[in-house]
Amino acid sequence: MEFKVVQKELELQSRGWVPTFHDVTTDIVKIVEASGVKNGTCCIASHHTTCSVMVQECSHDFDTFDLEYLQHDLLDIMRKLIPDFAEEHQYRHPGPVHAQFGRYVDEPGNFTSMNTDGHLRSVFFGRSETMTIKDGKLDGGEFAHVYFIDWDHVRARHRQLNVTVMGTTDDVESRKYNDGKVINTLRKFPEEEKAYMAQFDEWKKR
Repeated sequence: MEFKVVQKELELQSRGWVPTFHDVTTDIVKIVEASGVKNGTCCIASHHTTCSVMVQECSHDFDTFDLEYLQHDLLDIMRKLIPDFAEEHQYRHPGPVHAQFGRYVDEPGNFTSMNTDGHLRSVFFGRSETMTIKDGKLDGGEFAHVYFIDWDHVRARHRQLNVTVMGTTDDVESRKYNDGKVINTLRKFPEEEKAYMAQFDEWKKR
């Protein structure tokens, strides 16, 4: 049995002014198919602390912000939880030392550190997703798309998405667990919790 690891870096360009949702589904599928891995996993991870990876349905309809409806619905919810950074001192971050660090590493201005909303949103969403590879195909179900989200909208940014494919080039045994029978996860009451109680008769009379 041969075990393979394939890594690729996707270079992306975010537009700024509003969060950018990059649909990278086609690229991820191509990487998996070219990897030679038949059965394993695909990890899709952000290189950046203000970005996230999301697996979700494609909404198809776009608004004037070039966001799919479902993406804008999501952004609306995130703005309620974590408002856009709109004015100085709205958040504790960035402090004076962090702002000075930004200048030390040649950031174009203090405004580039006003991205606290992006950092917090990426914490909520997480920076990676791992998907299953079955028979050489990415297993996302019927409707899943892979999106790289850049929450940092203070400026246009060059971004990188890291993809790691791991697994075997061989076939696997049957994937059926429990012979494919549906597993009953509903609560099972013991006999003492189903036993007769005298008040049942009183209720019947009402």
